[in-house]
Amino acid sequence: QVQFVESGGGLVQAGGSLRLSCAASGIPFSINTIGWYRQAPGKQRELVAWVGSGGGTNYADSVKGRFTISRDNAKRTVYLQMNTLKPGDTAVYYCNGLPHYSPWGQGTQVTVSS
Repeated sequence: QVQFVESGGGLVQAGGSLRLSCAASGIPFSINTIGWYRQAPGKQRELVAWVGSGGGTNYADSVKGRFTISRDNAKRTVYLQMNTLKPGDTAVYYCNGLPHYSPWGQGTQVTVSS
């Protein structure tokens, strides 16, 4: 049974930091590319960072230089370190594979105040 459980969100002031975690089960985790996605109110879900099975990382231009994705295959967990947060980063954050699995997790809310 596929399951993604995200945690670590919260309310933070602009310029602050948060670290998100995502525990995955029911998928061959170590061989999958895993990504962090986000969905802001009224907007489509977008991919913001992803990490390949070999550890290579990629980022959307909007978060490059501020966010860092990493993975721990032994713990079947992916992390997203978010620094220098901006109000535009406010969204529900999800993790999933690339391509994504069903169902999605519940996500974790990140709110950045100005």
